Amino acid sequence: MNASLDSLRALLSHHVPADAREREDLERMRRFAEELEQPFSRAQPRAHFTGSAVVVDPEGTRVVLLLHGKLKRWLQPGGHAEEADAGRMEDSALREAREETGCRVVLHPRAPRPLDVDVHTIPARKDEAEHQHLDVRYLVVAENPEALVHDPHESTGAQWLTWDEALARVGEDAPLRRLLEKARAVVRAG
Repeated sequence: MNASLDSLRALLSHHVPADAREREDLERMRRFAEELEQPFSRAQPRAHFTGSAVVVDPEGTRVVLLLHGKLKRWLQPGGHAEEADAGRMEDSALREAREETGCRVVLHPRAPRPLDVDVHTIPARKDEAEHQHLDVRYLVVAENPEALVHDPHESTGAQWLTWDEALARVGEDAPLRRLLEKARAVVRAG
């Protein structure tokens, strides 16, 4: 576990936030990486690390959003770290993107790693108390975009959207808008 924690701490120490909100979230994540006994375990009641991905097609003109089954919001694929990920957040993000889209995905070759970080609150449910997701976000490319499907256990739909359509779907969610804008800037720069 020490190697996993060291890797996480190094990852967070090198990330450059884009705005004040991301800077605050990054500092919170750094503190949690020091304080939490099991930062990658969803059994950790206050907070735990998650990995997510902005999935783009090979041309970089379209992005996938999923209609989250429980939250009823359009979001990027992502979810909980698993033991097999061994604390490598990019592995968590890639695994979640594959599971939730059905596509073969690879890290975008020019994107910063991670692309973005965000802390968000997950509301309480009957079997789970309110807690924080410490989301480490990556930009990935779907090698086979035609394979897009959705996991009915996670979402009620998945769609390829243009950047403008995706931004319209996420509305006023500032951290998600920031993430999509960062991703769009990377793919347009190439």
